[in-house]
Amino acid sequence: MLKEYLKEKKELIEKTIDSYLGEFSYPHVIAEGMRYAVLNGGKRIRPVLILMTLDILGKDETLGLPSGAALEMIHSYSLVHDDLPALDNDDYRRGKLTTHKKFGEAQGILIGDSLLTHAFNVLTEKNEGVISDKKIVEIVKLTSSYAGINGMIGGQTVDIESEGKKVDMETLKYIHKNKTGKLLKLPIEIGCVIGDASKEIREKLEEYADLIGLAFQIKDDILDVEGDFEKLGKPVGSDAELEKSTYPSLIGMEKSKKLLDETLEKAKKIIADNFSEEKGKILIELADFIGKRDN
Repeated sequence: MLKEYLKEKKELIEKTIDSYLGEFSYPHVIAEGMRYAVLNGGKRIRPVLILMTLDILGKDETLGLPSGAALEMIHSYSLVHDDLPALDNDDYRRGKLTTHKKFGEAQGILIGDSLLTHAFNVLTEKNEGVISDKKIVEIVKLTSSYAGINGMIGGQTVDIESEGKKVDMETLKYIHKNKTGKLLKLPIEIGCVIGDASKEIREKLEEYADLIGLAFQIKDDILDVEGDFEKLGKPVGSDAELEKSTYPSLIGMEKSKKLLDETLEKAKKIIADNFSEEKGKILIELADFIGKRDN
């Protein structure tokens, strides 16, 4: 069920993104680079989470497409900049040349900048007439917070500062919660805003989001040690090469896998305890997918 669901939603999201980015043609290198960076593979987990949340709330999922497209642009910008020589210095992403390797380093920076700034244009302009102005403002506030110093940028900064150092568990949790977790929690919060979720339901879904965000990063850490280039589409072992702080480096592989399993079980229990089997099934399957994925 989940495989077909993800395929269907991914196609819907990519069609929306393609339509939005198709509005640009000049400067050619930026227009082409934006499309390359976003439509170059990927699972689209973040925008899919918006649609999943709306499904669970019994709302029209198409209301979440503009926000989902914007969120994927922000995620893609972060990957473009993450791959740059000043950061992770990666040559491949999703089995293809990274954006700066294909278009040049300066262009790569500008392509990432363009995706980030255009995402906020999409959040406002493409949502106009789709959802209320009040909801648009709340979504922009959440997005700017979670993508900035209080979220992804904050986590990325501490991650860089921690390279080559032995950090404690609290620091590692901060890195992962902000660098990865916030942009996985954000789509569920956006779905709750659009779908008028009650305070109680929103709290439960946010709790689930925190847990799958943590699980996603633990799995990433594991795959960087045990993964396969052909499946990952990028080199393995880069965390160790850059002396990054990860769960396997801090607590070992066995304990990391145990923590992954425990975290996913907690996430599934929240859904099972608060939603009907029919409504909650897809989120439970998503948790299993995160734990079993190989890329």
